[in-house]
Amino acid sequence: MVTDTSSGTGPSALDSPTSTVDRRRPARRLARRRVPAPLALPAAVALAFLVLPLVGLFVRAPWPTLPQRLTEPEVLAALRLSLVAATLATAVCLVLGVPLAWLLARVDFPGRRLARALVTVPLVLPPVVGGLALLLLLGRRGIIGQWLDKWFDATIPFTTSAVVIAEAFVAMPFLVIAVEGALRGVDDRYEEAAATLGASRWTTFRRVTLPLVAPGIAAGSVLCWARALGEFGATITFAGNFPGRTQTMPLSVYLLLETDPPAAIVLSLVLLAVSVAILVALREKWIGSPA
Repeated sequence: MVTDTSSGTGPSALDSPTSTVDRRRPARRLARRRVPAPLALPAAVALAFLVLPLVGLFVRAPWPTLPQRLTEPEVLAALRLSLVAATLATAVCLVLGVPLAWLLARVDFPGRRLARALVTVPLVLPPVVGGLALLLLLGRRGIIGQWLDKWFDATIPFTTSAVVIAEAFVAMPFLVIAVEGALRGVDDRYEEAAATLGASRWTTFRRVTLPLVAPGIAAGSVLCWARALGEFGATITFAGNFPGRTQTMPLSVYLLLETDPPAAIVLSLVLLAVSVAILVALREKWIGSPA
């Protein structure tokens, strides 16, 4: 028996669930475009509040003398130290943070929730407080630093090593959170299959787990590096502000604001360019387009 769809008595293509959804989509898109007036003004003010200060950097930047200022010895020294210290801090975070993220994501041990909460403390802790905590731990009279000074005649504060330690302290949570999230999103059946084939836990981690979470590790490393590059409070408290030894770009910006504001703007533009580059590199993971 053939159903007559033209008479209106039988089912038609327009009555199918798919076609109903298709008819609703334009209405939903139109509804999304309609912005309630009480929300439009605060949203515009918020956007302007976030964008206009950055516009101010571009407006006040000394563009004619920009190449010359970027090649000044003080600027190059701060830039070089910042890049080296941020890279070393990221390497430290990778060596220590990836195992910690795996432990939090894969091992159910007593106090795991507390450990996860402690990992995130540097995210909300004022950086100056973090620097003071490092100083009380690793200073010449610190809990550990006094023994380092007594046994090995080693002093960590106010050295380049202190810059790396301070940056790693504030940046490691970004890496741990990113890698732990990637580990939780991976199907653990691949790891179980490797275990059933006789692979040890270390082999499974190295040959199976790491390749699966490589994008998360890469994203976390980039965020970690960017955070380390922009660190200020913990660095100036724990490492000081000595040109060529501990003076990174954020510290140099702070110092140049009093003596040479145009040079401070130039360094700020460099940090802004790095931040924008990080966002562009991670746009697929962190700024994906909504469905």
